[in-house]
Amino acid sequence: MTRLSRYVLAAIVLAGAALAAQDHGPDARQAAAAIDVRYNGMRTLRAEFTEVYTGGGLRRSESGTLWIKKPGKMRWDYSAPRKKMFVTDGATAWFYVPGERQARRTPLKKLDDLRSPLRYLLGRTKLEKELRGLSLAADVRVETPGGIVLRGVPVGMEDRISQVLLECDGQGFLRRIVMDELDGSRTEFRLDNQRENVAVSDSEFSFHPPDGVEVLQSNQLEP
Repeated sequence: MTRLSRYVLAAIVLAGAALAAQDHGPDARQAAAAIDVRYNGMRTLRAEFTEVYTGGGLRRSESGTLWIKKPGKMRWDYSAPRKKMFVTDGATAWFYVPGERQARRTPLKKLDDLRSPLRYLLGRTKLEKELRGLSLAADVRVETPGGIVLRGVPVGMEDRISQVLLECDGQGFLRRIVMDELDGSRTEFRLDNQRENVAVSDSEFSFHPPDGVEVLQSNQLEP
């Protein structure tokens, strides 16, 4: 190989490397915009969820069905390992375990709960505005084929959350949401079998305590 040929070959290799560096998939803003387009166009969402909490030497895994409806309505029906319910009609949030003698209630605006921001999935907000420091989480392993992971800190939750990781697939569906708290604990939500615009009545987001159940006011609705 002549010296000129080597120079030409080296130039081709360097050019290819430069193009590969540029063609690295969507950036954080593009990925966030794809999620916005996917969820802002929905009226309702039904999904199967798995929630895993780790912290303080404990690990808890639960699962069930999630319903979200515009504007701001949300219902989490836990089925395993025990039945319980977290529901909001957009103004008031409730937590109740069937068979118990107490139910907890709080105005939604006062709620301190990691599940509550998810109701904005079917809103008109933009992830870019909801997450400070939005960026690609290149150091996090992507579990969804063709997916991407975003990182940021939810606005208004900086005193509790150190970061949130959002993993979406190539269609803009969120598959995994991870919230790391300042105390070192982690809550992970996995969303599967998502179905758009399934008919669901507003009454499914209202809760009326059974007779004999005491209602407690609490800003913390965790079990």
